[in-house]
Amino acid sequence: MGLLDGLLRDRIVLVNGGSQGVGAAIARAAVREGAVVAVTGRRTEPGEALVAELAAAGGKAMFVRADLSDAEQARAAVAEVVDACGRIDCLVNSAGLTSRGTLLDTTPELFDAHIAINLKGPFFAMQAAVADMVKRKAPGTIVNIITSSAHGGQPFLAPYVAAKAGLVGLTRNAAHAHRWDRIRINGLNIGWTATEGEDATQRAFHGAGDDWRDQAAAKLPMGKLGQPDEIADFVVFLLSDRSGVVTGSVIDWDQNVLGGLD
Repeated sequence: MGLLDGLLRDRIVLVNGGSQGVGAAIARAAVREGAVVAVTGRRTEPGEALVAELAAAGGKAMFVRADLSDAEQARAAVAEVVDACGRIDCLVNSAGLTSRGTLLDTTPELFDAHIAINLKGPFFAMQAAVADMVKRKAPGTIVNIITSSAHGGQPFLAPYVAAKAGLVGLTRNAAHAHRWDRIRINGLNIGWTATEGEDATQRAFHGAGDDWRDQAAAKLPMGKLGQPDEIADFVVFLLSDRSGVVTGSVIDWDQNVLGGLD
């Protein structure tokens, strides 16, 4: 097996927003560690391409087309996995919207879009997954991909921060509510990460050129942006039994230290 030695062997794992970026890296790592993986996405082509890649590598995977900003589609995606596989053991909420807006220029429409994909979608996906686990009286694990910006963030991330800070609270609330069901729920506040989505955002909103990654890396303590495969290994650990009894933790996966000043 892979680096972590089959930590998710025979687990049924749903990765929301799993067709690219961090989500796709998590799907690859979960398959490598023995899981049967379902990924959701709004676009069929990249989702099916990822599933084909995983199958070619000997993994078991399926694609579920879903717009996670729609609560009914979020719940239906979980139901489709349960119908196909008989259960769901692990859920990762990785879908996210990072479009920019300040307190003064954010429209109600932009605010609602952030709430829908960054908070409402995870809420109702968790609702459906936990309902299956509770019905079966079975343990399970959930990891929410959040953001270090949930601590405050830049002024141009106002609606994003509002929604993701809500996801921090939801993670802790749900973990507390279902600890006696042996359902562990944790979150990762990830920092600046090198993904396809971040590349598009930097170009669209900040006029970045082809060398923006190198320029960004040079200004960071570790000399590089966060890497999706590194995040994926951490998520697999949290999903697995090797992370023990940990629940309700929102971990800062970043190279900047909250409260530290230069």
